[in-house]
Parts: sequence; C-alpha cells; structure tokens
Amino acid sequence: MKLSIEEYMLGTIPILEVVSEQNKHESLPLIIYYHGWQSSKELTLTQGRYLAREGFRVILPDAFNHGKRKNPMTDIPSLTFWQSIHTNLFEFGYIVDFLQKRGLADDRIGVGGLSMGGMTTTALLTQHPEIDAAACVMGTPKLVAYRERIFKHASQMNRFFPHDYNLLLKWIPEYDLSLQPEKIAGRPLLFWHGREDVVVPYQHVVEFIAEHGDKENIQFIEEDEAHLVRPETMEKITQFFVEAML
Repeated sequence: MKLSIEEYMLGTIPILEVVSEQNKHESLPLIIYYHGWQSSKELTLTQGRYLAREGFRVILPDAFNHGKRKNPMTDIPSLTFWQSIHTNLFEFGYIVDFLQKRGLADDRIGVGGLSMGGMTTTALLTQHPEIDAAACVMGTPKLVAYRERIFKHASQMNRFFPHDYNLLLKWIPEYDLSLQPEKIAGRPLLFWHGREDVVVPYQHVVEFIAEHGDKENIQFIEEDEAHLVRPETMEKITQFFVEAML
C-alpha cells in the first residue's frame, strides 16, 4: 500500500498526516498519536505508518515546546512538561473538528501516545466521551502521583518551586484517570509498559491494573523493557486499534 505522508501547519500546530494515498480524500477513522517528552512527531512516524496501512487517518502533532515548536526549557521543574501536556489537551478538539468539518474523519476516534503522549491520552479520556479507543504506551494514568514524584525528586535536589505549585497545576486532578476510572466507560484501553522503565513508573500502571484490570475492555501488556518501544510493540498497538475500531 502506498502511503501519503504530508507535513503542514494546522494553526500553530505542526502536523504529520499519514494515510493511504488511495483513500486520503475520504472520510476515515481517525487516530491522533502523541509523542513523548523532548521528542517530536517524526519519532512516532513508524507507528503512524503501521496504523495508516490498516485504514486509519493518522495525525502526529508536535506538542508545544517540542519539534518545530521547540522552546528553551525553563529552570522551574516540570513547568515546560505540564505546559506541553496542557496544550495537547487544549488542541485535541481543534484537530478533530478541523478534520471532521472537511469530511476527512468519521465519528470513529482513537488516541494514543508514548510517555508524555501516553499521559495526554489518559487525560483526554476523562473529558472526551467521543473517543472510542485509547493506547497509553509508557505513560501513566496517575497524573497527580506523577506530579508529586516530580516535586519530591526536584525538592531533594534543592530546586526552586513556587509556593503555589499545586494551585498552578490545579487542573491535573480533573484529568487524572486513576481518580475517576468510571470515565473509561467500557471503552477499549490498552496499557503497554516495560518492567525496567525508570522514567515513568511501571508501578503506576501495575497499581491501576490491580484495581481495574479485571474489566474486559482494559488490556495490559508488560515486557522486560526499559523506556523503549520496539517494532513488535508497534504491531501490537496497531492490532489493538484494528480490533477496537474497525
């Protein structure tokens, strides 16, 4: 299958769109797939190709502060990180609306992402019932716990924090899937995580699955990997979306 890979600006968002050349002008099921921290949309292109070959229109955005939107990282711990996720959340609906109004995406919507993109994915599930399926890869559904982890680590290094740190990030509990798992609402949800991951805690997902993994719609794949995704994992993610959405 010949694929069309186009790069364009959607407002201020740099986009890579991957879709079958033959069907690129048709209304197709949509997957928005988010990259990780200090990465870029190009590094999710292989996953995008896998998904597009199955009939999806795949949108790979550059998060704020990343890729072609790269900005210097601030000295205040986690400000750039949370700002990037927050902007993803603001822009998600804008991307979907743009494609649907032009007849390029139907009402089947999937979301996935790596690491920071996985956190974006679980956060979106809390506020967007129109999402049909989601894959959190090397991310965490426990955003509040991750916020506390960053604070603890940076405090141990005697880094500066604003005294109203939690107030400035008061939106996070509202987007923490672990605090409102009922928002999953039976939708297919895949977690993939490496047991040796020291960047985003594997234990976060283990704890979430221990509480909610008995539900048929939630899958958990764990492997002896670090913070790394191999082609074999991309194939599993692709198969998940095929079974969930097509």
